[in-house]
Amino acid sequence: MYIYTNISSQPPATHQSLFDFLLHPIRDRIDSIEIRDRNFAHTACKLIPSQCPFARDIKLFGRNLFHIPPMCKINPLYDQLMSLRFRALTYLADVCGEDITPYC
Repeated sequence: MYIYTNISSQPPATHQSLFDFLLHPIRDRIDSIEIRDRNFAHTACKLIPSQCPFARDIKLFGRNLFHIPPMCKINPLYDQLMSLRFRALTYLADVCGEDITPYC
């Protein structure tokens, strides 16, 4: 009795969209940023919001014109930006010994 398996030494092909393919270098670049400067860490914490902005309904004369979803849902770099902000906060707290509660 023979048992046949379909085991390949190559990983299965992943189907990336063109959009993901184009954003991959930008994501890698953001992920590779090392926080080594206190001023840069402060700037990153100020510019990147701590929470996803709330969804909005745009109304005119009491009628809903359109709905804006939460920005984190439509930002393809959201995870990388949150990671950068977290690294900046960690740098300020651990290396610089600063209080980071104003940024939370």
